[in-house]
Amino acid sequence: MHDKPDEAVGVLIEEFLTARTTRKPSPHTLAAYRRDLYAVAALATGDDATPLPPGRLPVTALSPRVMRAAFARFAAPRAAASVHRAWSTWNSFFTFLVAEGVVPGNPMPAVGRPRTPLPRPKPLRGEDTPEELLAAVARAEGRQRDPWPERDLAVLALALCAGLRLSELLALRVSSVVGRDGERRVEVAGKGGRPRTVPIEAGVDRVLSGYLESRRARFGGRSVRPDGPFLVDRRGEPLRRGGLQYLVESCYRRAGIGDRVPRGARLHALRHTFATRLAEDGAGAAEIMRLLGHASLASSQTYIEVTAGQQRAAVAANRTNRALSGLSGP
Repeated sequence: MHDKPDEAVGVLIEEFLTARTTRKPSPHTLAAYRRDLYAVAALATGDDATPLPPGRLPVTALSPRVMRAAFARFAAPRAAASVHRAWSTWNSFFTFLVAEGVVPGNPMPAVGRPRTPLPRPKPLRGEDTPEELLAAVARAEGRQRDPWPERDLAVLALALCAGLRLSELLALRVSSVVGRDGERRVEVAGKGGRPRTVPIEAGVDRVLSGYLESRRARFGGRSVRPDGPFLVDRRGEPLRRGGLQYLVESCYRRAGIGDRVPRGARLHALRHTFATRLAEDGAGAAEIMRLLGHASLASSQTYIEVTAGQQRAAVAANRTNRALSGLSGP
């Protein structure tokens, strides 16, 4: 049993966030947890309907009625996805408090939450766009201040041919690429601490090896020690989130395909392209789930559903179908 059952909510939030760090969430995820917890806590009111700051609000005040009212205020100006994410965060928070013996039960099942549809995949538009992108980036351009096509091509290859997320790319080490020739694979530190292994083909292996050779030439052999970061910037420092995003944007500009990148899916469009092509080539939802590191089969199923819809649309556009429709009458 927790020794302070009437602890302030703010103190308990920090305890919860400290406990979550053992799962190795990204800084972005941890910041989202903190934001959602404090935002709702600031809207929680007691019997006098006067909000207390989280540092003074006792956890015993968070009854189902109080939490319903707080979430109603929180939801009013926000999108359903944001409310759903905050509900999940608070559900995890109360699960932690129950396990710690701070509260006797979790009030969140009594708090309504919106249903949010799974996001639709946003692959690059255009049948040959991935190939055009890779070909353009493989060429060093004089306009670049310090061109490094080998590194840029390695980033695109890992996203387009292995489906890695931004955080997964940044977490790669030199030793993450393992296996004998013909059996090469990438060991990925996945979302939510779920590790996975993605096989890579000979073409990707050559691109990654070429990048590491170019890195040795730039910074010396010590720069490619097994425990070092796989991706580095032009100074040899570990590549960071903003730098990786800028790199991918720059690749799109150099290839002239900016208009074929779905809005809001810049680097993620490469991962979606990988998954969509898997589905188009006959991969099942279970295979896609394992390769992309999805937590649920439903997320992987969306790629198959989109592909099926695209196939039906292609068949419907066939001129012979339209002619037959005219012959068959109303």
